Amino acid sequence: MFRALLLEKTDGKVTANLRQLDDSALPDFPVTAKVSYSTLNYKDGLAIADKGKIVREFPLIPGIDWAGTVETSDDDRFKAGDRVILTGWGVGEQFHGGMAERARAKAEWLIKMPPGMDKKWAMSMGTAGLTAMLAVHALEANGLKKDREVLVTGAAGGVGSVAVAILAKLGHKVVAATGRLELESYLKALGAASVMDRAELAKPAKPLEGERWAGVIDTVGGPALANALASMAYRAPVAACGLAGSHDLPTTVMPFILRGVKLIGIDSVRCPIPERDAAWRKLAALLPDGLPVGGTKIVGLSDVPALAEQIVAGQIQGRIVIDVSQA
Repeated sequence: MFRALLLEKTDGKVTANLRQLDDSALPDFPVTAKVSYSTLNYKDGLAIADKGKIVREFPLIPGIDWAGTVETSDDDRFKAGDRVILTGWGVGEQFHGGMAERARAKAEWLIKMPPGMDKKWAMSMGTAGLTAMLAVHALEANGLKKDREVLVTGAAGGVGSVAVAILAKLGHKVVAATGRLELESYLKALGAASVMDRAELAKPAKPLEGERWAGVIDTVGGPALANALASMAYRAPVAACGLAGSHDLPTTVMPFILRGVKLIGIDSVRCPIPERDAAWRKLAALLPDGLPVGGTKIVGLSDVPALAEQIVAGQIQGRIVIDVSQA
């Protein structure tokens, strides 16, 4: 038996309940692991708070990320004792996820934790850290320069916080856009050179504005992304990795055909294993101590439902790590 947070649907209403489950509840996948930590991401929040059509069938253990230790494996790629990380691949949506003391997975979903990496640290990054690192890689591969500012939208959230910290470590002048200006000191502790009120990016976008940004990591979508595109420098790259504001993109083709702006989509769900492995190793090298004080909060499984409502409402600062051994 193992403890898990279980999403159940009764009469059209979704509830999240702590349950004791038998191993037979887990999917018939080849690798069984003891989970040490999971995380709370925006997508998890939507699933648990029943704010979007994230979960495909019920009951389901949520949690799109987990870090743990292999107990048994019928796949030669893993053996008992291997420390592993899983992010994405439909886990926590179609398949039971990481908010439990035990999990089963396909071998091709897992990466071995690099030597010296801590499981708690790994989940302080999670999908958010992986996404941020993939976004930075994409900007660098598409000509990111240090001659102008780099914009990060939704900067106080999970992806945004890690993106600000990475870019600052790499020597970029980062502008952190947020609707929570009271977090200015936190964002500057991450490395932001300045903080922008997100209201400046909420206005209807013009086709083109003055050239300001050397690069952008956008977690918001909608008018924020449209305004960013209008202010890109010539041939500058934009990495789009979220829709916390909107899935719409109210813009024109002008930034693309007049300035050669590059809009790059970032997908961390089905990202190939070699790219994931490279991103995790770079993350560990750049942020070995994780986010600054106040950037990560450790909670138990029973804390998650209330926090899910908060993350969907944009009220969470930084990263939430779930210690699944805590009730």
